[in-house]
Order: sequence, then structure tokens, then C-alpha cells
Amino acid sequence: MLQPKKTKYRKMQKGKMKGNAGRGYTLSFGSFGIKTMEEAWITGRQIEAARQAITRHMKREGQIWIRIFPDKPVTKKPAEVRMGKGKGAPEYFVARVTPGRLMFEIDGVPATVAKEALRLGAQKMPVACKIVMRRDYAEDQI
Repeated sequence: MLQPKKTKYRKMQKGKMKGNAGRGYTLSFGSFGIKTMEEAWITGRQIEAARQAITRHMKREGQIWIRIFPDKPVTKKPAEVRMGKGKGAPEYFVARVTPGRLMFEIDGVPATVAKEALRLGAQKMPVACKIVMRRDYAEDQI
């Protein structure tokens, strides 16, 4: 699973997520991508599940770029523990995404394969997603 090798602080506050993506909203590497339509926390497990679904459908051809990384620790207290007594231990890591953020980009496969692969990857995400395509994309590039 994706998680940072080292963090400055073990625990982090929840914080607020409002507004649209300030960066990471245009295709930079590939010709196709998955863009979020809502804000959410996406766990490392969800990112890995989407990556596997995309890679399997592409039959390990082409290239895939993951544009998000889970760097925010989420804490959890054990079951049946009374209120108080401090914050729980870090359980997993999440990536914060806001509307418009590109999560995955792919290239090197035909348009039909790319769209189906990204559709399968988007199904693994807890947010509504949209498949985007580069404006200057031409079928003969592959």
C-alpha cells in the first residue's frame, strides 16, 4: 500500500476541504485521465485497487501515472474504548482530493482500451469521477 516512508508528525488534525483543485487539474503526462467531481479522502488501499484494475485491463501495456499520494495519517481508537484519554493511534493514510483533481493518467494504449480501463479504475473510487482526454489526441499517435 502507498504510505510515506517518514513523516514529521505522527498525527494530524482533520482539517477542512473546500473549493476546487488549485493544482493537478490538467493532463500533464498521459493522453487520458480520471478527474474527481467531489472532495473526499482516498485511502492508499483504494488507490492501489484502482491501479490494479487499470493495469490489468491494459494488459500491462502503455504507461500509468498516479497523480495523488496518501500523506495524511488518519487515527482510530480501539473498539469499545471510553471517550477521552487522548487521540488514537495512526491507522492508515489518505490523499485529500478536491473537485477537478486528476488522480490517474495513462498513455500508450488505444482510446477504447484506455476509456474502459479508466472506467474500471473509477469504479474503485469513493467519489464521482469523469474520464478526460487530451484535446490534441489523435488515434494515429499510438
